[in-house]
Amino acid sequence: MAGILADKDRIFLNLYGQHDWTLEGAKSRGAWNGTKDIVAQTPEWICDQIKASGLRGRGGAGFATGLKWTFMPKQESERPHYLLVNADESEPGACKDREILRNDPHLLIEGCLIACRAMRSHQAYIYIRGEYVHERERLTAAIKQAYDAKLIGKGNIHGWDCDVGIQHGGGAYVCGDETALMESFEGKKGQPRLKPPFPAGAGIYGCPTTVNNVETISVVGTILRRGAEWFAGFGTEKSTGTKLFAGSGHLNKPCVVEDAVGISVKQLIEDHFGGVRGGWSNLKAVIPGGISVRMIPADQCDEAIMTYEDLAARGSGLGTGTMIVFDKDADLVKAIARASYFYKHESCGQCTPCREGTGWMWRVMERMATGEAEMSEIDMLLDVASQVEGHTICGLGDAAAWPIQGLFRHFRHEVEERITNYRARRGSYAGASIAAE
Repeated sequence: MAGILADKDRIFLNLYGQHDWTLEGAKSRGAWNGTKDIVAQTPEWICDQIKASGLRGRGGAGFATGLKWTFMPKQESERPHYLLVNADESEPGACKDREILRNDPHLLIEGCLIACRAMRSHQAYIYIRGEYVHERERLTAAIKQAYDAKLIGKGNIHGWDCDVGIQHGGGAYVCGDETALMESFEGKKGQPRLKPPFPAGAGIYGCPTTVNNVETISVVGTILRRGAEWFAGFGTEKSTGTKLFAGSGHLNKPCVVEDAVGISVKQLIEDHFGGVRGGWSNLKAVIPGGISVRMIPADQCDEAIMTYEDLAARGSGLGTGTMIVFDKDADLVKAIARASYFYKHESCGQCTPCREGTGWMWRVMERMATGEAEMSEIDMLLDVASQVEGHTICGLGDAAAWPIQGLFRHFRHEVEERITNYRARRGSYAGASIAAE
């Protein structure tokens, strides 16, 4: 397979489910190898190694993982510490974590044990999206295999008691926010909590909690086996390591691949995703990291690379690394109007700017898509989007505003043409009806 990463450096060796997903298969690929030696180290050593590797959260925010772990209390007390793994993956375009859950679940379970040791926790929970039925069955079976082999649980062979449980979500996008996820986990309505208190101080059941993404936890074992320097050797200074990237939309071969962070957008599309439908010259725009980040136009895709800093400098973001590609036949206005409907539907309604703003933005975007809107409404829409952005408890308000901002930053002329053409058609219809009378 082309790309930057050599096969020997891949972490997810059963990404496509071509090999045995069970414990025996996972062990043959290196999982659970030397885990006892890793767990025997101090929590400080594990956190320092993860810091040195430069691993950042793979769920979208990109926060430094090792640093996040150090926020947990340094002593055990009567308040237990918890690891909560976010396997909700409800964003349109995001489809990478499910491949781990169904094809390499033991990497996740092993990562849970090591992360629990780093945070002095004896309990990990995996909060999995309710619609992921096949993935949930695989994960449940893999956890049972790990218990039966005494790899996890009380008195396990690694010397650190650690239980791993599963909680099923109801399929709500807002539960991708760590505090809403905790509320849902506790059996309450999935609404984000105000911070502070932060989860490391008071999370589930009021106890210290860390929330991490599936991919983030799944790579921990391999990083510690192969060394922080090995992982840090890929990518750039601030965006290190390997990562799962997904491609959907107008591609010849939509799929999920693992490659080095820092691969160019063009190389990712050409080498891994089979190229754009109709050729590279037919590319119109790319949303690099799930529907919540701003799109970038085709002329920037020649130089853009898949790092946090490069895409942020282009007014977009790496997000989950799950790319959506549009060719020149795509109706971008209609696509973003559809995304606006998604955010309106998924808003929990707790914050007024989001509850009112997402519905209003969707209704205006629908009229933009047909051309029925007024020209003055473009700036009004952008003004409202900026008022929703940054004024909500969780990131859903930002996620609802950014796709709209990206559309108008690069393709405002398309909307203006649509409105002008609609008015011209209305004028010609009116003229024809008057002439007929």
